[in-house]
Amino acid sequence: MRVLFVEDDPMNRNVVRDMLTIVDVDMAEAPDAESGLRMIEDENYDAILMDLRMPGMDGLEAIRHIRARADAKGQTPIIVITADMAHDLPQRCRAMGADHVLSKPVPMDALFDTLSEVIDGRSNVIA
Repeated sequence: MRVLFVEDDPMNRNVVRDMLTIVDVDMAEAPDAESGLRMIEDENYDAILMDLRMPGMDGLEAIRHIRARADAKGQTPIIVITADMAHDLPQRCRAMGADHVLSKPVPMDALFDTLSEVIDGRSNVIA
């Protein structure tokens, strides 16, 4: 399995990479939304992990760009990983096209379960 993590904080990327290494998931990293969109253009991923608050383009806008694609990449499962857990956030993320929302710090079992669920095709459930 290959995932892309779009996250501006290198420490958060390191933590998630270490967790995914345990289950042999290959994780590519983008330090901002613009870089993530370029990487999606060039590579195929089984899932995208997306932070929301980043300098420049935010995660919701990046999700909107991904979902606007007419090709199969526009349907790649997207899991939002965020420290912002406003009461309406899951609904806003779903409206933009996210499949799941996980709060930081992400429990390892929640990350593994959510990745398994979206890869199995049972997406569109907010965790």
